[in-house]
Amino acid sequence: MHRINPAKLHLSKWTAVQPRNREKHFLVTELYRDEEGVVLAIELQAVLTGRSQRCDWRTLKDADHWRMGWH
Repeated sequence: MHRINPAKLHLSKWTAVQPRNREKHFLVTELYRDEEGVVLAIELQAVLTGRSQRCDWRTLKDADHWRMGWH
């Protein structure tokens, strides 16, 4: 499990452990916050295809699915 500070996720780089559709490298392009400024979700963009997906930032903690940085 990764230790992650959600406030510092913007523009961070991630590698999918099991790539789908050749999408391996991702960039966090957006942080979604509540009224108090707490990060609730992120926008992940695939570098190869430009496809974006919104997901809970806590999914990045799962080392079985994500690695920090580009590998």
